[in-house]
Amino acid sequence: MDKKIFFDTNIIIDILDEGRLFHQKAKETLLKIIDEDYEIYASEDMLSTVYYILKGNLQVLHFFKKILQDWHIVSFGVDGINEAIDFCLQNGGDLEDTMQCICAKNNGCKLFLTNDKKFVDCGINIINYEKFLEK
Repeated sequence: MDKKIFFDTNIIIDILDEGRLFHQKAKETLLKIIDEDYEIYASEDMLSTVYYILKGNLQVLHFFKKILQDWHIVSFGVDGINEAIDFCLQNGGDLEDTMQCICAKNNGCKLFLTNDKKFVDCGINIINYEKFLEK
């Protein structure tokens, strides 16, 4: 399926945290993604990161229960981590972003949704809310 999209951790935080600047855009984007029948992917480390950042409230846990049924929560794996480390050693860049990008690529995602202004280029299409909503 060509409709695989990977969510950066900041996208999931935007969806959950009503106080975030891009909360409304995140909701609009998520609805369009669901309406257009995309498969949603995210890394498993996102769960602990989001839980920590949002102070572990019950809404987060209920959200996790729901997405575990509907989304693909995937791991980096040792090979993916090594690939990300090698990429960073050769090209510089943020290891966490690189691990997520390579995880997305290794899982066949064609799109990577993030709010980061500058994101690593690992060979898949990096987009933000504006670009996705324009499609």
